[in-house]
Amino acid sequence: MTALDGIRVLDLTSVIMGPLATQALGDLGADVVSIEAAAGDTNRIMGPGPTAGMSGTSLNLLRNKRNVCLDLKRPEARAAVRRLLATCDVFVTNLRPGPLDRLGLGYDAVRAVRPDIVMCRAHGWSSDGDEGDKPAYDDVIQAVSGIAHAFQLRDGVPAMAPTLVADKVAGMAITQAVLAALVHRARTGAGQFVEVAMVDALQAFTLVEHGCAAIPEPPLGSAGYPRITTPDRRPFATTDGWIAVLPYSTDNYRELFREGGRDELLDDARITSARRRMAHAGELYAIVAEIVATRSTAFWVEFCERHDIPAGAVRTLDELVADLPVVEHPTAGAYRHIPPAWRFSATPTRVRRPAPMLGEHTREVLAELGYDDAEIDALTA
Repeated sequence: MTALDGIRVLDLTSVIMGPLATQALGDLGADVVSIEAAAGDTNRIMGPGPTAGMSGTSLNLLRNKRNVCLDLKRPEARAAVRRLLATCDVFVTNLRPGPLDRLGLGYDAVRAVRPDIVMCRAHGWSSDGDEGDKPAYDDVIQAVSGIAHAFQLRDGVPAMAPTLVADKVAGMAITQAVLAALVHRARTGAGQFVEVAMVDALQAFTLVEHGCAAIPEPPLGSAGYPRITTPDRRPFATTDGWIAVLPYSTDNYRELFREGGRDELLDDARITSARRRMAHAGELYAIVAEIVATRSTAFWVEFCERHDIPAGAVRTLDELVADLPVVEHPTAGAYRHIPPAWRFSATPTRVRRPAPMLGEHTREVLAELGYDDAEIDALTA
């Protein structure tokens, strides 16, 4: 048994944000039916893959889903989607309001087909603002949601985080929103419309700590959490590699400074007060960097573990991938499986379906909806 047994999700999403959200719902046990056009989704070509139409990205991102290939520009294909919607508990889409309405898949139209459906529409901007129907991608949302400015506070110039942080944060927000709406439906029997705007999700994410002194009204200072934006907060070079060391208490600093021969700092006011440790974080990190540079990574990993100092050697992306379990895809062959983030005692997650090839389940799903062979042939021509 899985947490979302019996829940069916119609997935009309693309690229990363939406597919990541529906991947999570599929991992939790939902029957996710994704709709793709004949050209295939962008994530299928995001980097090389073992076979055409199956990138390394899509091998994990599309798991636990069934895939239907339809041309939604055709009225008969849109009719098939409406028939499918009548069997679904959840509809997730990242189409913008304008295109969605032109397809006849706005909330009012969807609710007319399935009154208790949970519909989540996610896109770059909130629909109640002037930018509601503008396109947006991760880079743009990082720029307008504070991530790029946080780099500027540290480095003097704005920059992008080298990961699709906006897409992935918004994807997690979609999953949370859908699960909350399903709980509400279980209690009341009523569905609802949910909107997730990337800009709202990433702005809220960024301001958790970076709102800082600017949050009180009137503000007590500028936004930006100084301990995080100091350029001295970084992995430190050892004699043979790199390590992140974060002394977090007076005792942590004393152990580290004692080992580094800096006994004159053991009672320094910058480490004996939590408030001062935060205020002088950059200065303290610079001293830590000097000490760490004198020994090997293995030495510091063992030392920090022995003294309960938070630390971790820098791992490469290739090292992370190499530690993933190897599983078999029926078409693409062996690949590395990225495990879900949760571990349930009663409803464990598992890969029930490998990532589907484009249109792999079109006939199966349409037949479940009552289409005969001739009608399916016409829809898939």
